[in-house]
Amino acid sequence: MAAASSTLDFETIGVASDGLPNDAWLVHPCEWYKEEYKDCKSIKARFHQYFVHGQMIDCTQWQNDFKNCMDWRRYRDIDAFKNVLESERNRIFQRQAAAQANDSWELRDEPPEDWNKPLPDWLQKEHNSYLKLKQKERIGASETSSCVIL
Repeated sequence: MAAASSTLDFETIGVASDGLPNDAWLVHPCEWYKEEYKDCKSIKARFHQYFVHGQMIDCTQWQNDFKNCMDWRRYRDIDAFKNVLESERNRIFQRQAAAQANDSWELRDEPPEDWNKPLPDWLQKEHNSYLKLKQKERIGASETSSCVIL
C-alpha cells in the first residue's frame, strides 16, 4: 500500500455513527485511495503487474474509491460512502479467498506441542554474525564496524 501521511485518520472519526454500518471504520482517508491509484498507474507498478499477472491490471476502482470518498468528505453522501465501504469489503474478501484457496499449507488449530523447546546446540553457539556485531555496537560493547567507505 502506498504511504500516506501518518497524521491522517479514518474518514468516520468525528462523524455521528447513526446510520453508518458497524464496519465503517474500514474506509481509509481519501488520500490513501489517491495514492493507491497513483501507485497502481506508475511505471514500476505496471512492470510488476505485467510480470506477475501477464497483463496490466485495471486501476479504475482506486480512482472511483477516491472520488466516492471525497464525495463523502465534502457532501456527506452516504451512497458514496457505502460504495467505498463495499469496495473495501471486496478487497478483504479477495485477499481472504486467495489465502483460503492455498492448499500448500495445512492450517493448524493450535501450535505444535514442542513449539517452545530449546534451540539445538549448534544454534545456541556464539556466532560472529553481522547482526551480533550490530547488537554489540548498539550497546557500546564493540568499537569496530564493518562499514567501508571507498
